[in-house]
Amino acid sequence: MTEAVAFPQNRTCPYHPPTAYDPLREERPLSRVTLWDGRPVWLVSGHAAGRSLLADPRLSTDSTRDDFPLPTERASALRRRRRAALLGWDDPEHNVQRRMLIPSFTLKRAERLRPRIQETVDRLLDAMEAQGPPAELVSAFALPVPSIVICDLLGVPYEDHDFFEEQSARLLRGPTGADTEDALARLEGYLGDLIDRKRRTPGEGVLDDLVARQREAGGPDREELVQLATILLIAGHETTANMISLGTYTLLRHPERLAELRADPGLVPAAVEELLRFLSIADGLLRVAREDVEVDGTLIRAGEGVVFSTSVINRDAAAYADPDSLDWTRSARHHLAFGFGIHQCLGQNLARAEMEIALGTLLRRLPGLRLADPAGDIPFKPGDTIQGMLELPVTW
Repeated sequence: MTEAVAFPQNRTCPYHPPTAYDPLREERPLSRVTLWDGRPVWLVSGHAAGRSLLADPRLSTDSTRDDFPLPTERASALRRRRRAALLGWDDPEHNVQRRMLIPSFTLKRAERLRPRIQETVDRLLDAMEAQGPPAELVSAFALPVPSIVICDLLGVPYEDHDFFEEQSARLLRGPTGADTEDALARLEGYLGDLIDRKRRTPGEGVLDDLVARQREAGGPDREELVQLATILLIAGHETTANMISLGTYTLLRHPERLAELRADPGLVPAAVEELLRFLSIADGLLRVAREDVEVDGTLIRAGEGVVFSTSVINRDAAAYADPDSLDWTRSARHHLAFGFGIHQCLGQNLARAEMEIALGTLLRRLPGLRLADPAGDIPFKPGDTIQGMLELPVTW
């Protein structure tokens, strides 16, 4: 067995796993890695093992457990507060929370939202074209598309987007644990006040529906509502914004694949699925073993931490031929970019719709789109959080 690799690490290229993870790719399906505090944990790098273990009820997502693996100091600071809604609960409590939200995130609901997503995308591109090139695509397009959509869906005033986008960024990328705790407290305070207003004056949105359920027996209390609202708001804009920005950057760095999409727009849904696999922006799903689990002859003991590196899992040559290349013709739908099992991303249908419309429309309306700065000069996010571009200067 090779010497344990530190996890997480920065990517040297924003759309490839860190080169330091190369030994993990050779040592599938399980390896030992070391977290920031020196704790050794198991890292899952094989695709088949990843699907199996993510669906295994013997692995827990309860982040308040003392033996739960925490990838950063910021995550450790948040654990002192309480478990996150949805993400930090196991069944049966998790199932209760998820069932409240499923009707709002079905494929049918996402399809009904497509005209409104298209209208948002067109309006933002109209403004970009009116201003003229160059443009900074993250702030002008990639971030506002999902922010507007999730605000509309949840019933959150979009005029407050600067506040919650800033706090989300601090929460995910703040330099210290104290900064992270403060950002979460501010977000929860804002959403608590919003929920109180919705109690007095109901509107239309997922949060209004959840507030109405408070009046039912067994409905969520105020604290649970605030936690659900926080995770939905952050996840609903942050991840999709990163996929749009990093997806665009990746396409501009692969001109042959980009030309194929421009020649055949019908390939866009398949391209979105392949980009989800290829980019794997949420790299590092976390679990702890509640009891012993054996995987291909290796024993994960009760109390040991387990990390799923989606960037490595989704490049498993046993699951994907030539996994380091982009291929719109491959069947990539069984990737683990959205996780798997009971905690698989609730908003994946909405995310796919947003990415298909945003990327497809961007390529159609700006056929001359290209990077405005040298690729190596464009900053991208560090490896201890969701991957994406900090800025994306483009011209056309």
